[in-house]
Amino acid sequence: MKKALIVTYYWPPAGGPGVQRWLKFVTYLRDFDIEPVLYIPENPGYPLLDKSLVAEIPTGIRILKQPIFEPYQVAEIFSRGDSKTISSGIIAKEQEQSAIQKLMLFVRGNFFIPDARKFWIKPSVRYLKSVLEKEKFDVLITTGPPHSLHLIGLALQKSVGIKWIADFRDPWTEIGYHKKLKLTQSSRQKHLNLESEVLNKADHIITTSHTTKAEFESKTTRPIRVITNGFDKLQEEPSRSEYFEISHIGSLLSGRSPEILWKAIAEIVEDYSVFRNKLKIRLAGKISSEVKQSIIELGLQKYLQIEGYVSHKVALELQNRASILLLLEIDSVETRGIIPGKIFEYFAAKKPILAIGPENWEAGKMVLDTQSGTYLLFSDKEKVKSWIMDQFYQKEAQGIKQINSDISKYHRREITGELADLIKKI
Repeated sequence: MKKALIVTYYWPPAGGPGVQRWLKFVTYLRDFDIEPVLYIPENPGYPLLDKSLVAEIPTGIRILKQPIFEPYQVAEIFSRGDSKTISSGIIAKEQEQSAIQKLMLFVRGNFFIPDARKFWIKPSVRYLKSVLEKEKFDVLITTGPPHSLHLIGLALQKSVGIKWIADFRDPWTEIGYHKKLKLTQSSRQKHLNLESEVLNKADHIITTSHTTKAEFESKTTRPIRVITNGFDKLQEEPSRSEYFEISHIGSLLSGRSPEILWKAIAEIVEDYSVFRNKLKIRLAGKISSEVKQSIIELGLQKYLQIEGYVSHKVALELQNRASILLLLEIDSVETRGIIPGKIFEYFAAKKPILAIGPENWEAGKMVLDTQSGTYLLFSDKEKVKSWIMDQFYQKEAQGIKQINSDISKYHRREITGELADLIKKI
């Protein structure tokens, strides 16, 4: 068997989609004659926890650990709420940021380059160099964000000459929130320089979307392969609910929440009593205060149920009872290549998906290609109303229509096969 050393920050009991990608790869890699060995932080400060995922760690997996210094834990002394919010990726609009939030964003962007986990780089390189000098591994894989982990890969490649794959779950300098970090020109250039060095030194690069692949191809000639996220199980039997449940599972940032959606729902509520008597808007995950306020201001508070952050198991249950699943993204050029990890489990839930996002959004096109729902823009309020009402009348007449398109290529085992093929060829 080939041996792969995998460097990841997110690992159970961390919650959220970032942990599931490599948890599932590790689960299936042995099926393809590849033995994974994990390297993770010993004392991480995860913004989200899902202890149920610990039970999904495959038995017998070897895990290496080293301590990490987390600046966010220091920041909690001054503002625990702001520290948790910013570290989980929720950044308020500029005009609504407090003085402490502005300061924390400036410090995060300009003093912690490429990110707040930079202090793990040097001790990790020292420790892993000693491991690699004693033990043979066929490949080193780093996954980011945090992109500081790619700098661990870069240093180890230079010092011991190991083959290195850099896995980008998200872009680096072109990701939407970079503009909110209050970067100086010097700091932005440092990010660009580090990104360029990683992209041009890695033996192979993995992205989760074709849009990010195209972006990176303009910056490097290194080989790049798209390996998406996926799902584990198809939903066999949908749960029945007496309500017409419009559900979003996952973090909902202010910019990701289209006003036209809430306005469309509010107008339907006003015009159709049968609809308002059955409506429930269910949001599970980290929800920004701006999103809550926009829904409340439109008079939809009585229909709103906020679940907060839930375990992966509960998230699947909520998807199963939904009538419509919402897939939402910020309306900007930078987000066209963002494919939320939940889209694949949405596919597996076999429920109609309402995708609202930027023009030429890759995830929206995937919804259309798999015939799993509809993809509309932020300007399509009347189309949103019409589609929602079509789904409502369908449910009232015959129950929610199950989507039965072929999504087998997105099964986690199939995707792991693509990764294994890459590892064997490198």
